[in-house]
Amino acid sequence: DKDAVDFRIEYRSGYKMLGIVKPWLGVERTTDSALYAAGGILMDVYFGRRWVFTPSFGAGSYKDGSGKDLGHDIEFRSQLELGYRFDDRSRISFAISHISNASLGDNNPGTEIATIYYYIPMPDVVGD
Repeated sequence: DKDAVDFRIEYRSGYKMLGIVKPWLGVERTTDSALYAAGGILMDVYFGRRWVFTPSFGAGSYKDGSGKDLGHDIEFRSQLELGYRFDDRSRISFAISHISNASLGDNNPGTEIATIYYYIPMPDVVGD
């Protein structure tokens, strides 16, 4: 019932926890002044050298601004992403994500977001 453009920046570590999942941290802001700061885990699944499928999950704090009221300050994000990796390890991806409060609040409308990412590899403090 409300549409907005979502801008986000994320840091995705190369450090693997339990040998398969990596942590991520991010901040999103919409054109309706909604703000979401979150972190979680992801897993890169490679199909050959180029194609990367990345499911992820996280939780964070949400402020609706003049945007959609998602019903609670704590919101969860699940995401499926498919990307193409270039020779320099940068990548372009398309993702579909769902954000909701998992019924923590009386109101849980949730929202879906389609995202185009461009990743720039950076040296990690730990691992990679």
